[in-house]
Amino acid sequence: MFQSAIWTMAFRPMYLFAAIYGIISILLWGFGFNGTTALPNYFWHANEMIWGYAGAIIVGFLHTATPNWTGLPAKNGQFLILLTALWLVSRITVFFAQTTVISGICGVLFFWIAAFAMLQMLMAKKSKHNYIAAFALFIFGLLHLIFHLFVYWQKYDLLLNGLLAGLILVSGFIGFIGSRVIPFFTARRLNIPQVKNHPKLILSALLLPLCAALLIIFQVALPVSGVLCCAAGVLGLVQVVRWLNKAIFAEPMLWILFAGYTLTAIGLICLGFYFMSFPIAVSVGVHFIAVGGIGGLTVGMMTRTAAGHTGRAIYPAPKGLPVAFVLMILATLVRVGAVVVDTAYQHFIAVSAVLFALSLAIFVFRYAPWLTQARADSKTGIISGSLKK
Repeated sequence: MFQSAIWTMAFRPMYLFAAIYGIISILLWGFGFNGTTALPNYFWHANEMIWGYAGAIIVGFLHTATPNWTGLPAKNGQFLILLTALWLVSRITVFFAQTTVISGICGVLFFWIAAFAMLQMLMAKKSKHNYIAAFALFIFGLLHLIFHLFVYWQKYDLLLNGLLAGLILVSGFIGFIGSRVIPFFTARRLNIPQVKNHPKLILSALLLPLCAALLIIFQVALPVSGVLCCAAGVLGLVQVVRWLNKAIFAEPMLWILFAGYTLTAIGLICLGFYFMSFPIAVSVGVHFIAVGGIGGLTVGMMTRTAAGHTGRAIYPAPKGLPVAFVLMILATLVRVGAVVVDTAYQHFIAVSAVLFALSLAIFVFRYAPWLTQARADSKTGIISGSLKK
């Protein structure tokens, strides 16, 4: 079993299981599932989308990128089986109020073991400029722990803080990873010079949301957290303008990344205004990030990295995936529209959930065979270029 292709690199089980679970969980939420007595209503939904769905893809991506950053062999076999088992147990036990504690413990262990293993590889090759990613992954697990402590202590008035902190840190991962790969992918595909990013800009894309998340989870200097969110959002928009080339609009594998990055930046600015007490609905910022940013960039990055790392052509986009990208953008617009159209709120949520699920379903249908089979080019190692730095 340890030698099966699915256990050779982290993106394989993480992308596949996360996408399948994303379909199930978003449809449950869209059609009336209200969580458990321990995690009622949107607390369950947000927890599963932030630390469940997005968390798995972040770990899968980082543990696929780290071998490229270090030149070391990827963590695989028993290590990946352990990580996947922890994630699956956390997903299953969260459906029962009596086992919510187990879900929290397994979820925290999932992130901390992944962060420790990543840091080991980075330290072995003294890849110091990437230490921040492993540290942020540890903090992501810490936020998950604090959130579950709030649940255990029944501090329901603090749960929203925990969720927003987790979501904002996810936006930091989006900023960090996007700053590393979007200009590179753009230059390679369009055959143009790559727009250079100063290392401090890349660091700031993660560090600003990380600091904001810590202030929010501990309810300290909330207006400052708002300023940090706005700064991160403005930085994201400036970066998009710097990287933008009109030719991307003819290439779905590029425009989806730009769209997701842009929507994340807008969401951060909206949440920044919220924490600075401007009259803006928190749901607007949340869903620009959660659906547009997380949804758009996960389906875009999974499509690209999984194709390359299974030895298949990245361009043109695999059949059906451009439709998946459009569906995810539509899901974003409908979900944000639900805040405006009060009378049809639940219908808008249901439609957005279906669009989100259909987008992921196209990915699963197309990629499940690739993720569970050996590379098409019969190679066993990592690919060069796409995640290097």
